[in-house]
Amino acid sequence: MSIPTRLVVGVSGASGVAYGLRALDACRELGVESHLIFSKAAALTLAQETSLSLADVNARADVVHKVGDVGASISSGSFQTLGMIIAPCSVRTMSEIATGVTSSLLTRAADVTLKERRPLVLMVRETPLHLGHLRTMVRLAEMGAVIAPPLPAFYAKPASLEEMVDQSVGRALDLFGLSWKPVKRWGEDLGPLTGEA
Repeated sequence: MSIPTRLVVGVSGASGVAYGLRALDACRELGVESHLIFSKAAALTLAQETSLSLADVNARADVVHKVGDVGASISSGSFQTLGMIIAPCSVRTMSEIATGVTSSLLTRAADVTLKERRPLVLMVRETPLHLGHLRTMVRLAEMGAVIAPPLPAFYAKPASLEEMVDQSVGRALDLFGLSWKPVKRWGEDLGPLTGEA
């Protein structure tokens, strides 16, 4: 039996809401059914960082879940998905997931993803990090999560902020076996084998 091509896309209140938006766009382009959870803090960040409304964001998703709906389909392990990405992921969200004590659908869905041994990718947006943050990341990695901070790939020679965002999102989607066209790959699009060094 094949797993349905569904991906849970969580957006927390950390700076970098563009990562979540582009993850939704990528799902649409790849034919992957997206299930969106947008936190209340993310709505504040959206207003600060973009001119988009929450309705604009919701229109990019196939299914929209309310952050307080802990009875939603994605709160159960029997609802099959490819996994979950939280883009961006705040330290608060990361910390709540690490404890296993969840207070919203965002962290409940992440907990379910871990218990079902599905990929959970956290695009953590915070700097600098103190020892407590680092220990939380270690704990999550031991539980099976992938910590994937959205760092610029300068070797790809991004010409815009959008290209930097797309490269980070695309590399995160690689972790689900999803290959998104905007990603520039070393040895294929770039590097010594391509004649561009």
